[in-house]
Amino acid sequence: MTPPRRRRRSPQEEPPTPPPARNASSTGSRKGNPERLFVIGGEGGGDRADIDLVTLIVARTDPPASATPEQAALLRLCVAPLSTAELSAYLGLPFSVVTVLLTDMLTAELVQARAPIVRQKVADRSLLEAVMHGLQKL
Repeated sequence: MTPPRRRRRSPQEEPPTPPPARNASSTGSRKGNPERLFVIGGEGGGDRADIDLVTLIVARTDPPASATPEQAALLRLCVAPLSTAELSAYLGLPFSVVTVLLTDMLTAELVQARAPIVRQKVADRSLLEAVMHGLQKL
């Protein structure tokens, strides 16, 4: 059996045209579409909760049947405390849209917002001494 012969393109020939791309707006797969973000976040005309990038969010309940897919995803992610910056990254949504979703969920008491844990600049002396004594005993 002889191998197929490959035909070289001459410089005058144009490359074959690629197949037409599917319309991304009809599939809803474009994340940068502002209309899609408006649908997810709603009108957002009310007051927003005082949430910043490091506010920790914890779920209070499992996702109810009436929750939107984004709200259900937020509730599943927030079993352990996560910052709003992490939630925004995991969901692939802008921070402003996540704050609108979280404000709605806070008013419905589905999630709880916590201030981030701030560590002391200097460790407690008694703790350092206990660690030092423990290491010396090894």
